[in-house]
Amino acid sequence: MRLKTAVDPQSAARVAAEEIAVLCRHAARERGRALVAFSGGETPWLMLRALRAMDLPWDRTWVAQVDERIAPHCDGRRNLARLEEILVNEGPLPAAQLLAMPVEGDDLEAAATDYQRLLEQHGGRPMRIDLVQLGLGTDGHTASLVPGDAVLEVQDRDVALSGEYQGLRRMTLTRPALDRARQRLWLVTGPGKAERLRDLLAGAGDAPAVRVARSDTVVVADDDALALVSGPVFE
Repeated sequence: MRLKTAVDPQSAARVAAEEIAVLCRHAARERGRALVAFSGGETPWLMLRALRAMDLPWDRTWVAQVDERIAPHCDGRRNLARLEEILVNEGPLPAAQLLAMPVEGDDLEAAATDYQRLLEQHGGRPMRIDLVQLGLGTDGHTASLVPGDAVLEVQDRDVALSGEYQGLRRMTLTRPALDRARQRLWLVTGPGKAERLRDLLAGAGDAPAVRVARSDTVVVADDDALALVSGPVFE
């Protein structure tokens, strides 16, 4: 696990974007394409705005979702609308290369299976995403792997459904999918994340975030998020 620091969320977003750009170029050069998965959130949106201006092989890059709220497309809580706006409508990503989680149908279990199959078309079987960008909740959750939710223990699928969390169920990549990724990038900013970031870096506790694989991982954090971190944090 590597730690990269920044003074504020804007700087952290830029550092994260630079990491992703390097990875995408490497994946396209080595395997002919890059498959990356993004989480939602205000700092990730800053990251994606920085990323869209960088030199990437956009014609050979596919973007998946780490998780999505089960709600209509017009619902402001959905991540997809922001991904479309930043990367497709205002950016260089071809619309067909944004792989949206299918959360609007009646049979959501079948939809989760279909999404896994879609990702396998780009990431092989078993599916390996080149880079998964993760966030860190104040309760220690990441993706939509929430403390106490049965989805946290799913081992036989790469995409599954959560229980209700903050009023909505979610579709999410599972721990096996996150662990199998070639690289994980955590983007963590703000003082509200300081306690959880300290635990993540130390590998302490049993929060969902701490249970994700630590190898081939970079953590990008700003000064506020690092407020409780002291001593060596590298592995």
